[in-house]
Amino acid sequence: MTAIMSAPERPRALPVQSDHHLQSMLRSCLGRFATGVAVVTFEGETGPRGFTINSFTSVSLRPPLVLASVARSARSHDELAGRPFTVNVLGSEQEALAICFAGGQQVQITWERGKEAPRLPRVLAHLECRPWRNYDGGDHTLYLGEVVDFDYRSGDALGYIAGRFVSIGEPQLGLEYLI
Repeated sequence: MTAIMSAPERPRALPVQSDHHLQSMLRSCLGRFATGVAVVTFEGETGPRGFTINSFTSVSLRPPLVLASVARSARSHDELAGRPFTVNVLGSEQEALAICFAGGQQVQITWERGKEAPRLPRVLAHLECRPWRNYDGGDHTLYLGEVVDFDYRSGDALGYIAGRFVSIGEPQLGLEYLI
């Protein structure tokens, strides 16, 4: 017996609404995707700088590349261009750091010197990067970095979903134990 599949029904057009309303709805829709939370740090013109991101991903193992998506409106956006940077993946106990580097309540920052860029101590993982390429991403720039040094520790990760921080529990065994 052969089943005949018909094309799915086309979605109806969205009602005409303000750009602000549609952007708000899209942000809410995208916010349903859980992400990790990281702080990108680099040596700025006046010393170490950093900002919180949740749009970070691995790109390649050969060469080792990662991507950080940075809003063009971010104060550090232009200053980051062409500079080595570190992606500091936060542990669940480091929510205060995420808030601080997002422009919220300030906390005392202790910086560590990395091989390429400053980093934060006791983070869940860090990846030090040399600039690789930058790409236009609309209201963001996609900064690709070549990983030149990294390390990680055990622990729960700080996550973000639907406008809230959450704890992402560490699994008992990870894929790294299988290879």
